[in-house]
Amino acid sequence: MANIKSAKKRILVNRTKADRNKAVRSGVKTAIKKVFAAIEAGDKEAAKAELASATKVIEMAATKGVYHKNNAARKVSRISKAVNKMA
Repeated sequence: MANIKSAKKRILVNRTKADRNKAVRSGVKTAIKKVFAAIEAGDKEAAKAELASATKVIEMAATKGVYHKNNAARKVSRISKAVNKMA
């Protein structure tokens, strides 16, 4: 355990940031699952709507530094490709 005051503060701040990042990552995963659920159901309009909301969530996560911009771009690309492949 840290003895120095600044080290104790860093532990608290890092824990807070980790919790926020975990919540954001969870939101991204949920958004992606909703897109794939709409694809599985065969509902193209719902899939497009979910794609738009998922893209926004992913881009916000990249903006906040939770994901690297290339990682976010890859995720958006994959779900967009899946929606576009629908019949």
